[in-house]
Order: sequence, then C-alpha cells, then structure tokens
Amino acid sequence: MKKRDTARIKHEKPRGILNAPAAGGNSGLTRYWPAPDLAPFIEHFWVVRWDVREPLAAETVPHPSVHLVLETSGRAEVIGVMNRKFTRLIEGRGRVFGTKFRPGAFRAFVSRPVSDFTNLRPSVTEVFGARARGLGRRVLESDDDLCGIAVLEPFLRSLRPRMDESTDLAGRVAARIAEDRSVLRVEQIVAEFGVPLRRLQRLFKEYVGVSPKWTIQRYRLLEAAERMAAGTEIAWADLALELGYSDQAHFIRDFKRFVGKTPAHYVRERLNAHR
Repeated sequence: MKKRDTARIKHEKPRGILNAPAAGGNSGLTRYWPAPDLAPFIEHFWVVRWDVREPLAAETVPHPSVHLVLETSGRAEVIGVMNRKFTRLIEGRGRVFGTKFRPGAFRAFVSRPVSDFTNLRPSVTEVFGARARGLGRRVLESDDDLCGIAVLEPFLRSLRPRMDESTDLAGRVAARIAEDRSVLRVEQIVAEFGVPLRRLQRLFKEYVGVSPKWTIQRYRLLEAAERMAAGTEIAWADLALELGYSDQAHFIRDFKRFVGKTPAHYVRERLNAHR
C-alpha cells in the first residue's frame, strides 16, 4: 500500500496523560491529522512506540471519545468511552496504532448507540464484521506510520460515514464543553444551544456514549490534573469552587474516582517524578 505523503504530524500537546513511561530509542507518542474528508469524524491518528527494559504502567484519563486500537501483539479492538482512568502495562518492545474519533462521530460508523460500547473493548471484527479481519496486521505491516494511515483511511471510508444534524450537534456541544472552562453546568449548554435537557441527554447517550454532565465533569477534572502536573501551588478549596463544586470534599471524591488517587497524592507523584 502506497503511503499517504501528505499526512501531517499534530504538534498540539496531548491531554489526559497522567504519566508517560520513559522509553529509549525510537519511542514515544506521535499523532497525525486525518485526510480532509475524514476530519469531521476523526480527531487524529496516534502511534505509540516503546522499548523498555522493565515493565512500566502508562496511565491516561480517557476523553469522551471512542478509539480504534491496533497492536503489534495482535490485539485489534474498539475501545469505548471509559468511566475511569485507563492503565496499560508496557513491556519489552511494541507499537500501537490508534484512531481517535471525535466525540459524537463514532456513531456514523456503526448501526447502534455509542453507549453500547461504553466501558467495553470489543474486537474490530465484532464491531465491523469480516471486512475488519486482518486490519491490524495490514496497518502494522510496515514500520512507516504513513503506510499504516494509507491502510486505515480507505477502511474507514468503506464504512461510509455520513455527517447528519445529530452528529454535528453532538460534536459541537462536546467541543464547546472541552474548549470553554467556564462551562460547569448542563443548564448552560441547554441555554446556549437551545436544546431541551431530555433531548440533550438522549443525544449524548446515542452519539457520545456518556451523559453531558459526565462530559463536563471529565474535562474540568482534566484541567485540574494538568494544573497539578504543572507544579503550580494550588488552593484546593478555591480550585473546587472554580470547577463548579459546592465544596472541596466533593471535588476530592470525584478526582479520586476518575484518576485513582487524591489530588494531593497525585501532586506528590508528579513532583517525585521530576526530581
């Protein structure tokens, strides 16, 4: 398969990585923009390489996005939106090739609600049928990422995704929540987009896989984790109020539920990691 020469690397800093294991050689995360016709549905392609002497744990807080993930180990799966942090044990040498769908956009590739995939990791053949058989092998056959993209993009086009009013609306609402840190309540979205609450909840269940309230909370907690990782001094009570919590205790509870540790514990780990 001829590689797509025009694939561009995405240089924006990734969000939601709690810790990234140090790896030597040709290692790390690289992300690529999709072709223009797939851009309304695909946020980016991502490739992770590693070569480590001892097993290490990589942790991320997932966004409200579905991922198509192909690994050199032979695993090929669709990962639905996860309610809690995602932990992956990194061992030896390997490569993972992923596709991150925009929030709300995966629905255009399947015939059922995206909530059916929440917290699940079905195989690509379970989701897409026989046409996906051998997809991982074909994508990872070459070590050149662009060759992998040249296999993935025609496969995704063969599923004939179509942008409709609901897909567009779900994507616009999710993007607004992600980009505007002042969005703290579902009522703000209802007022801004003129969508009744019940319809908004149904829309998110069908197209995003999680509730609008969960989506708001996830992005605000991502911001909190990023500020903690930056090493700046934080007044917990003030941060809790800024993120829309009525008190510090509720913020700590939710942060621990999503990240797996208290804010103070997370800050200590980040500080120790940089010493």
